[in-house]
Amino acid sequence: MAETQAAVRLREYETIFLVKPDLTDDNVDRLKERVRGIVSREGGKVIRFTVWGKKKTLYPIAKQPRAIYVHTHYLGNSKLVAEVERNLRNLDEVTRYLSVKLADEVDPESRPVLEDVKMAGDVEETRPGAPEREASFRGEPVDEAGEAEEEGTEEA
Repeated sequence: MAETQAAVRLREYETIFLVKPDLTDDNVDRLKERVRGIVSREGGKVIRFTVWGKKKTLYPIAKQPRAIYVHTHYLGNSKLVAEVERNLRNLDEVTRYLSVKLADEVDPESRPVLEDVKMAGDVEETRPGAPEREASFRGEPVDEAGEAEEEGTEEA
């Protein structure tokens, strides 16, 4: 009897993790290589790493208003995702992470390994030539002296 080996099918995942903004490019590369090693050790396949760069977060995370965003796209099983997240949880440099399953039953041979991408990220808030906007916390218009205009609510 000729037994045909069933083709290995993996799930497609992406994990986005936030890294402290004061890390150097070398340290971010070390984190990428650590995740790449975990994925290959657990029988997965890394498709691409994309470093989105330093961006402003919606709210301060670990007392920092900015973070370096790293996007990982890979194939593997659910145990692999648990192992990647366990390692990210134990790293002090990583402040947040989120993993999402993109597809089931993906043939690893159909997904080529792509080159890693590094983006510039956001420009700093104090870029030259940007108009400075000031407003009071109540949303009232601000006059040129920097004081919020009041609508005569003072009592005599």
